[in-house]
Amino acid sequence: MIIAQTMTEMWATMGSTIASFMFIWALIYQYCPYEIRLYFGKCTQRITSFFYPYIKISIHEYTGDRLKRSEAYAAVEAYLSINSSKCARRLKAEMAKDCSNLVLSMDEFERVKDEFQGIQVWWVSSKVMPLSQSMYPQQERRFYRLTFHKRNREIISEAYLKHVMQEGRETRVRNRQRKLYTNGSGNKWQIYKQTMWNHIVFEHPATFDTLAMEPAKKQDIIEDLVTFSKSKDFYARIGRAWKRGYLLYGPPGTGKSTMIAAMANLLNYDVYDLELTAVKDNTELRKLLIETTSKSIIVIEDIDCSLELTGQRNKKEEKSADEDKEKTEIETRKEHHKEETGSKVTLSGLLNFIDGIWSACGGERIIVFTTNYVEKLDPALIRRGRMDKHIELSYCSFEAFKVLSRNYLRLESHPLFDKIESLMKETKITPADVAESLMPKSPLDDAEKCLSHFIQALEEAKEAAEGHAGEDAAAQPQENSH
Repeated sequence: MIIAQTMTEMWATMGSTIASFMFIWALIYQYCPYEIRLYFGKCTQRITSFFYPYIKISIHEYTGDRLKRSEAYAAVEAYLSINSSKCARRLKAEMAKDCSNLVLSMDEFERVKDEFQGIQVWWVSSKVMPLSQSMYPQQERRFYRLTFHKRNREIISEAYLKHVMQEGRETRVRNRQRKLYTNGSGNKWQIYKQTMWNHIVFEHPATFDTLAMEPAKKQDIIEDLVTFSKSKDFYARIGRAWKRGYLLYGPPGTGKSTMIAAMANLLNYDVYDLELTAVKDNTELRKLLIETTSKSIIVIEDIDCSLELTGQRNKKEEKSADEDKEKTEIETRKEHHKEETGSKVTLSGLLNFIDGIWSACGGERIIVFTTNYVEKLDPALIRRGRMDKHIELSYCSFEAFKVLSRNYLRLESHPLFDKIESLMKETKITPADVAESLMPKSPLDDAEKCLSHFIQALEEAKEAAEGHAGEDAAAQPQENSH
């Protein structure tokens, strides 16, 4: 009974003391000038720092005068989103800008623990409330505060923070919405736009698993791409800009555009589809390059048809009157298109775009050219160092057919495959034609019927090829007689 009374008296005394302290603190806060309170807080902090063994680092959402969100804050937020979603009790869900997923992060004043190389650290999400006495409305400013023991200062300030920034950036890249960009035509309204590129969300479903290609060749391309994406330190060590050029060439319908989409999906890169005929001159071409971001693929499709960039620069062969009259339809259309667009982009400007000094602004870029006629391109444009890897996309092989059969018909094998393999050895057919033949045309079309359609297409292509060969053979003696 005596113990109970003693405990009651102790709690009553403690409550009275706390109430008195809070009353005195309220009076000080209300009537004491802000400058004195601030000075008192600084002195208190200096005194306690001699005995307090922990160090605190604050990373604010906005820094400086401009209201631009801090990259460091965004990286920390992305890094903690993984940890906080597992152990934090209070979370907030946001759809961040250019993000395809709902991102969970810890709510204000929530605390999570992290570990790095056996060292424990603590992250707290907090915010600074605006002063009520201010004449102008101010927004609250959020920040993250990192707390760790002072004996681990060197490891945390160097290795751990670098680890947080790297992991946070990678998380943001994984969660972002990838985009497909294209350049508009240069006109007087361009000056009112913030950027020279227009974009939509990139949602092409092509992957290397669905790409019709021989497995060995496919694996070689995948390894080359992945190696490039992880070679930042290597490119810095050898003194080269972190970029790589790919030349995709082959007949129409062999999957050059699909290959580009598969590359973008593999590396999680944005795609910039550059239309050269819409570029006014070399200066505008450089501006377009500057506005591209890292982790991107810059594509110029059908470069042999874009501008007059083919042939030798220093050789001008004399042509007879008959040869001038026998211009091909493609060349005539190209010249007419060039007159309409009025583009003044030169081969020299394009070469500087690919590997000149300006090409080093930013990093982790892939430049892709596609063409149906590689022999028409100027050798300076496709030499190693500019187009580092040349990839020929040719007619469909039997191995590539099996990939398409798996994609379209979900077939790994079939009795008709032997006949198809035999016909494909004697016939040239593009993957686009194979895909069209395997595509079901009605709900009643089963796998066997689609394969029968494909066999029929192969036989027709074989007969057409033999007919052309016979016509060529018949025309040859007549040419010799003349």
